[in-house]
Amino acid sequence: MNNYILTKNKTTWNAIADSFFGVTALPTYGCLCPTEDELRLFPDLSSKKVLDIGCGSGHSLKWCGDHGATELFGLDISERQLENAQRFLAENGYAPKLFCSPMEENPGLPTGYFDVVYSIYAIGWTVDLQKTFDLISDYLKPGGVFIFSWDHPFMHCVDIQDDKLIFSGSYFEQEPFTFMRTGSGKGAGRSPAVYEEGGNPLTLYNRRLSDYINALALAGFAVEKVVEETDKATLELDASFSSEYYAPCKAKHFPLSLIVKARKIIK
Repeated sequence: MNNYILTKNKTTWNAIADSFFGVTALPTYGCLCPTEDELRLFPDLSSKKVLDIGCGSGHSLKWCGDHGATELFGLDISERQLENAQRFLAENGYAPKLFCSPMEENPGLPTGYFDVVYSIYAIGWTVDLQKTFDLISDYLKPGGVFIFSWDHPFMHCVDIQDDKLIFSGSYFEQEPFTFMRTGSGKGAGRSPAVYEEGGNPLTLYNRRLSDYINALALAGFAVEKVVEETDKATLELDASFSSEYYAPCKAKHFPLSLIVKARKIIK
């Protein structure tokens, strides 16, 4: 089942990669949430080795290079994403080491090597959260930092109906679900546009906050920071009700994105 999901997701990301060029990259963490400029979760990257899980078009790796990182590694399931990343980073004077692989497998990345591993709105694509976190722990030096962002777990539970927010799904639902993704490039991970005809199929697992925290603990991490916030500009916005998946009216009542910083303490 999981191999089938990975194969289908890979095909779709190859088809829509160009439409997501530069979408949701550092210093942005996700939708309508504080940025790295405000949160300062990353350590000083001077002379550091970094690995981007789900590196997409390479814009977050450029941000790391611009902030002093000396070795840039990226992992992505999509060849087309990596082609775009290679070209973009070369145009900006960087020579990254890029690997095409599911994040649930090690394609030859060095272990005990990286100072920082991060994933900007990509970790939720994993079909095996524990295996992915175990590998990330292996990649890091002792004391290394892991930072990731993704849809807040409440996102799949809340919908808009008749100008009201309603709890429409079960927080405990963990079965995979499939939707159609267009190449619009809108939103960070999902949006109402994904249900349009003519899209490409993508499959995800819903997860609870506890699933992420417990998997981190089992992988040898200590959580240092959990961010569940909406940015100040959105909170001050007079937002009307909207059917958009990442609608500001939702963000005024609960966070749309989850950001976690953890540190490797064992293994």
